[in-house]
Amino acid sequence: MAGAERWTAALDRVLELVVVIGDDMTRGLARDGLTTSRATLLYELRRSGPVTQRELARALGVSARTITGLVDGLVVGGFVTREPHPTDRRAFLVTFTEHGTRTVEALEQGQRQFAELLFGDQPDERLDEFVAGLEHVLGRLREQGISPEIREEDR
Repeated sequence: MAGAERWTAALDRVLELVVVIGDDMTRGLARDGLTTSRATLLYELRRSGPVTQRELARALGVSARTITGLVDGLVVGGFVTREPHPTDRRAFLVTFTEHGTRTVEALEQGQRQFAELLFGDQPDERLDEFVAGLEHVLGRLREQGISPEIREEDR
């Protein structure tokens, strides 16, 4: 196979993988009443602790309006609450509920199990090469200004 054919074949495999994993993730999150964007916000909240919506917007690289919609949906779903900020009367902290904490813990456990399913039987050297290849491809995308963003329909 020539260079262009090999590149196209590799891209076809990546696209197939993206579709399979994306569909599985979307279905799994939907069972919990979540979208990809809402789950991303939960992971950020898990990483950074109770934070203001402004801080979440900055961390996720989205507008205040987008964060408001995401948080509203998570409040209605019982995943988070808005608590008064202890030092800023104009701000509220987005905080996990017990349900939200349990949900994100279950998501993290599911992610570990899925990673084991996908990569558990890979020899270390092959897995390291795979990760290095992915890092290279992601770096090329970032160089072109291609990066993920939260879509309006995912709020």
